[in-house]
Amino acid sequence: MATGRTHRTATRSRGIPEATVARLPLYLRALTALSERSVPTVSSEELAAAAGVNSAKLRKDFSYLGSYGTRGVGYDVEYLVYQISRELGLTQDWPVVIVGIGNLGAALAGYGGFASRGFRVAGLIDADRAMTGKQVAGLTVRHTDELEPLIKESGVSIGVIATPAGAAQAVCNRLVEAGVTSILNFAPTVLNVPEGVDVRKVDLSIELQILAFHEQRKAGEEAELREAEAAAARGGASEADAPAGPTAAAKKRTGQGPDGDVPAVMPA
Repeated sequence: MATGRTHRTATRSRGIPEATVARLPLYLRALTALSERSVPTVSSEELAAAAGVNSAKLRKDFSYLGSYGTRGVGYDVEYLVYQISRELGLTQDWPVVIVGIGNLGAALAGYGGFASRGFRVAGLIDADRAMTGKQVAGLTVRHTDELEPLIKESGVSIGVIATPAGAAQAVCNRLVEAGVTSILNFAPTVLNVPEGVDVRKVDLSIELQILAFHEQRKAGEEAELREAEAAAARGGASEADAPAGPTAAAKKRTGQGPDGDVPAVMPA
């Protein structure tokens, strides 16, 4: 069985941009949904809409894979699923170790989507000895003392850090020293890693803060709109209540008499 230790994806050597690599999972998710519905082909416009990108960008991304579709027919769904899965390295087994089995780590361990996407949780590690030996998602939690042996025996090259921020760097250092070359970091901190180690950070609080920014902006825009509408309504009411002719002050400024006529004798 192939593992992450014996194979690395060829995206860098083939010159596929990182932005394109980041979108490949989006395409794969959309294509997998189509495959499950037994849809044989899909147009670039339909697939782009399902993936949340524009069709020109999708066609450009697929050109890096050497896939151009068929005019008037579109893309073969099953072939694209295979092609993107192969490019992402998902046609083989990738053993993963999760370090930190709190609420988040336990939830990740029980996530059923890993296995269907080519990832196998090879072990669960936690520093709390009270957790050692407990069963989580069908796996036995092991103490951090067993981290290095687990990585070696299972051929792990991907580590998931779900520890508190203060422990994350030390865990990262041990993972790297044991041979892990890719890390998914859920801890709310920035990790320092040597050249050749890839880190992807998932910070839920940052994502929520970004959403809060957009909510605040939308609320501000709505408040401005309501204020503008109220001002317009007040302006309309004032115009409706105002007399049709010029005011007395206006008549005085223009030299008109009380009835609007120009007086016979103009002031010197």
